[in-house]
Amino acid sequence: MDQKKSPEYDVIIIGAGVIGSAIAREISRYELKIGVLEKELDVCSETSGRNSGVLHAGFNNEPGSLMAKYCVEGCLGFDKVAEELDIPFSRTGKIVVGFDAEDKDKLIRLKEQGDQNGVPGLEIIGKERIKELAPYVDGEFAMYSPATGVLNPFIYTIALAENAHHNGVDFFFNNEVIAIKHLENTSKNEINSEKSYEIKTTQGCYATKWVINCAGLNADKIARMLGINDYTIYPCRGEYFILDKKAGEFLKLPAYPVPNTKEGGLGIHLTPTIDGNILIGPSTEYIEERDNYSSTQEIMDLLIKDGGRIFPYLKREFFIRNFAGIRPKLVNKDVGGYADFVIEAREEAPHTILLIGMESPGLTSAVPIARRVIEMMSEKEYLIEKVNYDPYRKGILCFNEQPLEKKRKLIQQNSNYGEIICRCETITKAEILEAIHNPLGVETVIGIKNRTRAMMGRCQGGYCETRISEILMQEKDKPENEVIYARQGGKMFVGKVRD
Repeated sequence: MDQKKSPEYDVIIIGAGVIGSAIAREISRYELKIGVLEKELDVCSETSGRNSGVLHAGFNNEPGSLMAKYCVEGCLGFDKVAEELDIPFSRTGKIVVGFDAEDKDKLIRLKEQGDQNGVPGLEIIGKERIKELAPYVDGEFAMYSPATGVLNPFIYTIALAENAHHNGVDFFFNNEVIAIKHLENTSKNEINSEKSYEIKTTQGCYATKWVINCAGLNADKIARMLGINDYTIYPCRGEYFILDKKAGEFLKLPAYPVPNTKEGGLGIHLTPTIDGNILIGPSTEYIEERDNYSSTQEIMDLLIKDGGRIFPYLKREFFIRNFAGIRPKLVNKDVGGYADFVIEAREEAPHTILLIGMESPGLTSAVPIARRVIEMMSEKEYLIEKVNYDPYRKGILCFNEQPLEKKRKLIQQNSNYGEIICRCETITKAEILEAIHNPLGVETVIGIKNRTRAMMGRCQGGYCETRISEILMQEKDKPENEVIYARQGGKMFVGKVRD
């Protein structure tokens, strides 16, 4: 693409995970032209959507670290964010359980660290109190954290992105960045009056003054494109099991083992989801590839073994699915543990901000991190607040959660509420249609799944997946061979079985 034809932006954000989407939303408060480049077909497609969905309290992180600061800030401020964005969220509390004297010493030190970080309400409890909080969890003692919560990471990231888009941010999917170069910008736009960048993607070129690197697992590659060679991401895979909602009746708050800090994870734990399932995991396994989301028999057996230690009420009949996520760690296997978040501006790459090594607690920390990015920008740029910025976003109404009388009124007003498409989760055609016509323009089957929970139930889409695909084809006037499940090239169908 010719340089003069490149769309010009004041700010380009690379990566539409939870942190990139949070930054997009926070920056949309200002009079700037903002674009987001994402290599996948939707937001929240990698690390941000493949985790436990826990709002961490901040006791696991080293005092004085950015992780500790932004995790505590994000946790304590999340009620307002959830209200503004209309996202499901529950401050369930959490227990970290131990069995022997060594575990108890570690829990005492963990509590002291949390107290130092400003985490409210931490206490060491005995077996009797454990049974009050979680009757089916085993442990001799535990640390209880009342501030911890659970949320849906898909809906959270989608909500951030939708609100950013509502406030004028452009999202460009299927745009993998392949090169970045400096250029002289002759635009009359004041903010673009200095040297700028041209970002080349698989779809075209974008000119911008500011580049914000939120590329997650590929943040080190983007940094190298900017001439900064100091960082290497070490992908670390964590596998999970998903348990049926029948199991959810037996656990109402996250239950963790005492963490092994050397491993760089929080141990294999059990987390009730905001929607009533239970997650077991994650494991901790350094791998070579950054996109290898395989699940392995060895690790699945380990999840059952370790998960069963603190939650012996595991039954094979509860297991409905497994998946894996990958953490963008800045420490290798030999070093272990955690490196702190990298959030920095570098003189050798003016008007860029790097966010590298954004692993857990990145989900919890996203909004405070976004506000820090704006502070860094404002040190070099005069930012003008919009008078019409709107922080509110309304999500898709969940028909199944409504009282009976409201359900009746909804069906009277819109007959599509009377047609159930996903039986397991009781998702209506009206909800599917709203997801298909989402503000971000996402047209994948997984995009509909993440916005509605359709296909997330016991049968995992066995009943509704083809019906949803058919509705998508009708609404978007697509032939069957253009229906994509999640990623470019991932076709649902290659042709017709019969006419």
